[in-house]
Amino acid sequence: MGSMSIWHWVIVLVVVMLIFGTKKLGNMGSDLGKAVKGFKDGVKSDEEKANAANPVNPTTGQPTQQVADKSTIDVEARDKTRL
Repeated sequence: MGSMSIWHWVIVLVVVMLIFGTKKLGNMGSDLGKAVKGFKDGVKSDEEKANAANPVNPTTGQPTQQVADKSTIDVEARDKTRL
């Protein structure tokens, strides 16, 4: 008795269609689809901007680093620990 059967949902759908009409429901559906597509495009362009700002070296998989001038040498320092 607590769960909604298929007939309950059919009745709810018919009432909603009578109140709003099929044209308005179609417009709301297309507006919702455009909003979702816009959101996906926005997220995708943000990821592309992040990838363009920090490109990845395809051979090592590590992010490439940009050097200010050609005379700068970039090294990785490691701490020496005694055992």
